[in-house]
Amino acid sequence: MDKKMTSGEIAKKAGVSQKAVRLYDEKGLLKPTDYSEGNYRLYDKAALQVLEKIVALKQIGFSLEEIRDNLVAGDAKDIKEALEMQLKVMEEKRYRIEMVIDTIKRTLAQNADALDWDDVAGIVQSVTIDQEADRGHWLALQHTVPGQDWYVTVFNSMNFKKDEKILDLGCGFSKLWRNNWKDIPEGSEIFGYDIRGSWADDFENYLKENEKDLPSGVKIDLTFEDLEKSAAWDLIESEKAYDHIIAHYLYFELKNPEALVEKASKVLAKDGVFSVNGPDVGSWNLFFEKAMKEAGIDAPFIEESISEQEGKRDDFFAMLSKYFAKVDTVELTCDFRYAEADDLLLKMKDTFEGQEKFFCKYQDKIKAYFKEQIEKNGELIITTTSQFLRCSL
Repeated sequence: MDKKMTSGEIAKKAGVSQKAVRLYDEKGLLKPTDYSEGNYRLYDKAALQVLEKIVALKQIGFSLEEIRDNLVAGDAKDIKEALEMQLKVMEEKRYRIEMVIDTIKRTLAQNADALDWDDVAGIVQSVTIDQEADRGHWLALQHTVPGQDWYVTVFNSMNFKKDEKILDLGCGFSKLWRNNWKDIPEGSEIFGYDIRGSWADDFENYLKENEKDLPSGVKIDLTFEDLEKSAAWDLIESEKAYDHIIAHYLYFELKNPEALVEKASKVLAKDGVFSVNGPDVGSWNLFFEKAMKEAGIDAPFIEESISEQEGKRDDFFAMLSKYFAKVDTVELTCDFRYAEADDLLLKMKDTFEGQEKFFCKYQDKIKAYFKEQIEKNGELIITTTSQFLRCSL
């Protein structure tokens, strides 16, 4: 008969602490094989194999809950699916780590000789916001139907004309201009504003390298100032009035969006257009609401989210109407293609953060529904709509 091990002995063999062994017992992952006369936990070789499995799975990023619910007693097929899912999760984590590394490098490059904690906090916050927006675009590109370029669609909807003066607030990485570089109308004057430590730093370098390829008479002037401070608006007002003012994807970064809207209304040309987007009912919310109803899954938080978004959208529209005589809605669409149920499940989790209990309960049922929908046509094409508000005096 094999000699049984104490918790200390099995912990030593697996390279973990006794505290970890006790935790795994409490979580239902590793039960003692027996108990001694003094009521101490005892373990056999089979228990050691389970413990080594737990340690290995933790090393590659599985949570204790995932190990308990899906893996310890799972068959080979379950393990394969779990590993494939974990690979996607770890790739996402790697992307986030790379963003953090880039943030630190850029912060050091900008303020190497005069760093203080207030500056660092401000720079890191702004870069994180910028990179999160870029992450969203990066993830979207993985599923965008080939041949579609979102920023070409937005650019074409703006109806820019020759010799116009354009103010781009929070220009950032400037895909609106990069992706349409040779189609910018001749004679355009573009004034871009953003802060140091954002993706606008990269656009500054891009501008220097590619300025020679701009159409005839096009000038792009990039200024680094905080749009929530008066210094920026002193410069902006010195160039008024602007035929187009753009404030795309800026609303959620501002402490006081209305202050920016009011100031923009004062520097817009009489026949000019202020283009902005803000709170709206997300197409993905509507898609997932319909999907859950078809799947027979109760998800009240989706309806609550939509109701909240509707209220914020209406408030935003009312605020714009205080400063502009006319507020028109332009809806632009983009198609996304999904061929894997796991990817749609990940998108849903990303859309509804903080709903871990819901996904823990319904994850398999949700994935089965998406898989069924995809198998009908080999893939699932989802058309999303984004709302832009075009305001005039």
